[in-house]
Amino acid sequence: MDLVKYTRNQWDRIGAWLCVIGGAIALLVGYLGVSDTLNTGEQLPYVVSGGMVGLFLLGLGALLWLSADLRDEWRKLDAIDRHMVDAGLLPAPAAEGSVPGGSEADSSESNGRVVAREVSLR
Repeated sequence: MDLVKYTRNQWDRIGAWLCVIGGAIALLVGYLGVSDTLNTGEQLPYVVSGGMVGLFLLGLGALLWLSADLRDEWRKLDAIDRHMVDAGLLPAPAAEGSVPGGSEADSSESNGRVVAREVSLR
């Protein structure tokens, strides 16, 4: 498989893995910095930088992974919809602004209500 094509198609999954790996590294560096000293004043920068950045990157990775899964589900639904239209089980999607059945809707107001009527295009 072509690596460039895979990267273009799966950019959010690759980004998710990079964020998760970066978050794990940040948490590990923060832990190692905290565990080297007993002085709370020296531990605080490691907790703030390593811990908060690590948690942010882990959350961002989870968000990107969820986004990739949702995109895959939408692609599957679109493929199912196309197959059902091709099989004749669903009507073809109408163009924007048109009414099914080959007619055009004309609306007019009557006593505050919108009344729709069909106008033949013949």
